[in-house]
Amino acid sequence: MEKRFNTKKEPKKTENPGPVITISRETGCPAERIAKQLALSLNKRKESKSPHWKCVSKEILKESAKELELNPSQIKYVFDFEQRGAWDDIMSSFSTKYYKSDRKIRKTIAEVIRTIAEQGNVIIIGRGSVAITRDMPNAFHVNLEAPLDWRTEMIAIKYNMKPDEARQFAIETDKNRMKFRESFYGRSTDYTRFDVTYNCMTFTDDEIIKSITSLLLIRGMIK
Repeated sequence: MEKRFNTKKEPKKTENPGPVITISRETGCPAERIAKQLALSLNKRKESKSPHWKCVSKEILKESAKELELNPSQIKYVFDFEQRGAWDDIMSSFSTKYYKSDRKIRKTIAEVIRTIAEQGNVIIIGRGSVAITRDMPNAFHVNLEAPLDWRTEMIAIKYNMKPDEARQFAIETDKNRMKFRESFYGRSTDYTRFDVTYNCMTFTDDEIIKSITSLLLIRGMIK
């Protein structure tokens, strides 16, 4: 009966999933810029028959909302590092027939990220991807960091903030990003062991991209 009336097909398991690159960062480090430049660089050197590398970040919100049959605005709170308490869940369950629990939403986000990663040739920017893909053998995890003073200056310039505001923004956002990762795998899980960490103050974008490319070649993730 279950097989007969189950209209949802089981997702196909990917053989040799990946390759996937995840890029995590401290606030103020240029993860999106480096990810896009890295994808361009990899696509220039790739064999004509190999899949095209792409960057993914904000697309995860849209795809997760689609899977949940919700408007992206209804799950955006997760990506804004906000928590929904038990009372919020209860009230939401009465307010809409399309209600999804906070646990269901976070589980779906993790599944979407995992599916995207397993398809391969993708660079995932943040979104807790290092925690969700940490067990994949064909994955490479990059972390971008820099001194707080340097990051404060970069944020102040980018968002036209006062130095004190920019500094506080960096500190608070870093805390929230850590909580976001912990919401998937918990505080006791030692998942934040990146394969490589770069200091964005002392390395140029080009140097970081060339270094990542060399390490991907060594690992056999690219040709």
